[in-house]
This record gives sequence, C-alpha cells and structure tokens, in this order.
Amino acid sequence: MQMMPQMGYDRAITVFSPDGRLFQVEYAREAVKRGTTAVGIKAQDGVVLLVDKRLTSRLLEGGSVEKIFQIDEHIGAATSGLVADARILIDRGRVEAQINKIVYDEAIDVQTLAKKICDFKQAYTQIGGLRPFGTALLIGGVYNGDNYLLETDPSGALLEYKATAIGSGRSIVTEMFEEKYKEDIMLEDAIILGLEALYKVTEGKISITTVDAGLAELEKKRFRILSAEELEPYLKKVKKRNEKAEGASEGGKQGKEK
Repeated sequence: MQMMPQMGYDRAITVFSPDGRLFQVEYAREAVKRGTTAVGIKAQDGVVLLVDKRLTSRLLEGGSVEKIFQIDEHIGAATSGLVADARILIDRGRVEAQINKIVYDEAIDVQTLAKKICDFKQAYTQIGGLRPFGTALLIGGVYNGDNYLLETDPSGALLEYKATAIGSGRSIVTEMFEEKYKEDIMLEDAIILGLEALYKVTEGKISITTVDAGLAELEKKRFRILSAEELEPYLKKVKKRNEKAEGASEGGKQGKEK
C-alpha cells in the first residue's frame, strides 16, 4: 500500500499525521492567535467580557465591528479569530438555548450550552470536506446563583476559567492575571482589570470606539452589552492611571540620567 505523502496529512482534516497531529485544527488555532484579544473575568457578582476591536481604518464605523454577542438572556460570548465563523456558532447557540426553553420550559445551563457548541465544533474536525471553525469563544453567564466563564477551542475542547484571554494578546494578559487577579474581585474592579489588560496589549491604543464590554450580572440574572456611555468612565480611569504611572516612570529615568 502506497504511503500518503506528508502534504496529504496537511490537507485532509480527517486524517492523522504519523505523529498523531491534525494539521487543520492547528491552523485553526493559529487563526485564533492572530485575532484581536478578548478577555473574560469571573467576579463575585458576575462575569465580564471585554474585546479589542482593532479598527484597521479610521473610515470604519466602530459599531459595525461586532465581537461580543448575546446568546440568551443570561449568557453572552466574546470571540477571537474569524468573526464570520463565530456568527455561525452564536446562531447555533441561540437555537440550542431556544430548544431547551421549549422542551424543558427553563433557561439552558451555561455549561450545557458551551458543551453543545463544542460538540458542533468537534464534528467539523471529523467530517470529510469540512474545515474546523477558525474561532474561539469565551462564554460567560449566570445560572442558578453561580457564575461561569468557559473557553471553546477550535478542536471542540472546553475549559472553565476564573480569568483568561484568547487572541494575539493571550500570553501577556494571562501573565498579568496570574499576578493581579483575586477570587473576591467584584464586577466594577473586574472591568478595570480587563481594560488594563487590553491597554497593555494594545500599548495604550484603546478608545471607546475600539473596546466593547458585556456583563453577566448575578443579581439581575441577565447578560447585557455595555453602552459607550457606561464604559467610558472606566476607560478614562484606566487611561489616567496608566498615563500617571508612565509619567512617574519617565520622571524616574530622567532623574537617574542626571
């Protein structure tokens, strides 16, 4: 029997390479790594999701770049990677949420919804002629008095986090969260921490038009996307704090040089 050339394993997502790799899944992960940074933080009173929209032109209308979505009344998601792929998954999640409501007459559990989306993603790594979804989702929500933050991988893998990030700035944000995240954090401080992470990733190039945020609030049992008016005070506070720190650092350097 003739052996398949290495290129064959590279192009066929249903075939493992001799060393047990699925190259197309790995390429899908690379698409996520090249995407803009999305951040998720679990707080005592809810979950916050934030995204850097990275507008590539000043002619773009910021509101047309959508990277945070509401799936159900109590669940939302942030995406990194191919946004068009993410929309398909969001639509799938919305359908699953409605099916659950019709069949069981109750809202869907956050973990159950995330698993259903992951099952859908995983199927695209097995069926011939299809490619994996080139997007990862951070799914945040509240259910039965608990907060949930889950990450879906292009392979269909599912992990739950206290705080995490996806996209190009993942390593920078994770390092920052390892140092600064506390389990007793409240939503308002979580928003500030998330914005500080995006500020660091973008080297200060964030504005109210390039950042979106969504909250799943435990008390209200609802997910909502923050308006620009609600988010702006937090952004101003983060910018002011960082500019002050940068000014102090610059002053210290000049003092040493003298």
